[in-house]
Amino acid sequence: MKKILWNVLKVSPVVAATVLAANSAWAGEANQQATSVAELSKEYGKISQVTSVSQFSDVQPTDWAFQALQSLVERYGCIAGYPNGTFRGNRALTRYEFAAGLNACLDRVNELIATAGGGVSKEELATLTRLQEEFAAELATLRGRVDALEARTAELEANQFSTTTKLQGEAIFNVSQAFGDKTATGGNLESNTVFSDRVRLSLNSSFFGTDRLQTRLNAGNIASYRNVTGTNMTRLGYDGDTSNSVAIDKLNYAFNFGENLRVKIDATGAELNENVPNFNSDFASSGTGALTRYGRFSPIYRQAGDGAGITVSTSGNAPFSIAAGYYATGRNTSASPLAEAGLFDGNNTYFGQIGFKPSQAINIGFAYARSYYTNPTNTSGLFYGTGSDFANNPFSGGKIEANHYGLQLGFQPSTKLTIGGWAGYTEANQPGTSNDAEAWYWAANLAVKDFGAEGNTLGLIFGQPPKLTSNDIANRKDSNTSYHLEGLYKMRLGDNILVTPGLLVIFNPEHNDNNETIYVGTLRTTFTF
Repeated sequence: MKKILWNVLKVSPVVAATVLAANSAWAGEANQQATSVAELSKEYGKISQVTSVSQFSDVQPTDWAFQALQSLVERYGCIAGYPNGTFRGNRALTRYEFAAGLNACLDRVNELIATAGGGVSKEELATLTRLQEEFAAELATLRGRVDALEARTAELEANQFSTTTKLQGEAIFNVSQAFGDKTATGGNLESNTVFSDRVRLSLNSSFFGTDRLQTRLNAGNIASYRNVTGTNMTRLGYDGDTSNSVAIDKLNYAFNFGENLRVKIDATGAELNENVPNFNSDFASSGTGALTRYGRFSPIYRQAGDGAGITVSTSGNAPFSIAAGYYATGRNTSASPLAEAGLFDGNNTYFGQIGFKPSQAINIGFAYARSYYTNPTNTSGLFYGTGSDFANNPFSGGKIEANHYGLQLGFQPSTKLTIGGWAGYTEANQPGTSNDAEAWYWAANLAVKDFGAEGNTLGLIFGQPPKLTSNDIANRKDSNTSYHLEGLYKMRLGDNILVTPGLLVIFNPEHNDNNETIYVGTLRTTFTF
């Protein structure tokens, strides 16, 4: 083959340039396998026409193939290069690549012949004919593959789900059980092993390439362990029981506003932990992060309350980042025209955050939220069902205004080790009264990646769930301290299956050292597609 090519190069500058054109337009890196037809087609789409060999930055007049290239450009008008102005003449080529380049030049020569001969000599025509015969099999195979690709592409286009929408899914199989002697309310703890599930389908649509419309469908039957243990502190991070009835639980649209701002509008299902950085990426996800509600992230990121609102945040790689938002909290709050509801008259939250990342290893966040609650309860109060009953509902009902302050920290000393945590303080008051209350919480976590096997993660979380430390209402504050201890091991079985066994231990549930320790064992299997 090398001898044939060398003889061809000596015979005609047309053929020599044909080889180089094929090399430029189609060749892959040296010593690599032949490029697939799909890749060839993709590369071909990048080719641009040149009118002078001097346009190539990597071709010099002293190069041995300069005259052939010059002839191809100026005499025959049959050459292709790369959009960045390079020819890449030193790359290797396969027979298929040579055939593709040859075919392109044959088409151009035929055009020249059709227009009064185009100055093509008989010798050159004879050489081209021999080349066409030599590579007839490769040309036929290449054309066959292109035809097959075009047919498959047409079939995919005809049957595709949508030109603007991608479907993403997540399914959770949950096996878990709470156990211990007593509940947080003093009764006998009676619990069975359960097998439950949660399924989410997310339709992500883009109309301009940088925007996204998310419509998420949710169904599940994972009951809250509060009903068994008597405390929110034992809740799983992915609980929610719809009896497996499907509903739209999230609808939002995000887009860029200028070069450095990102705007997200939530119609329902707003979650601050998804809208702004939460500084706890190893454990934040309900499907692949921590197993518990408190272990996922700081409670300050629950202040959007799955409601409706708007978030504006900066984008880019600057050391400082800023985010701000407003939310009508609680599902269907913004859609209700009744008194003490709607977009501004019901439960609502103003939120702001400043992030500081001085290096790749350190990430710090300062967050503030101003919230208003028309009628808080133990499960949807100041911390949206995270922490003690007193912390969520300090005044036993009635309107509450609260200021929340949060500090978050992430530290990654190596690619396989992450240390993080958060601390928060909340001051609350009851409008029209002199009642004031204060609450504190904190947590620290450790993630060891590739532990035991590549892709696996060992996690440990320890902290104090929200605790009401002071209250003007007598006998309505937490007298002792609960501790949250969670261990988990995320085992990756391929790219789309994650199995996570873990154990939660709550010491002194409901911040009462008279209560006995409660445990929750969990095995979560997450399928993503």
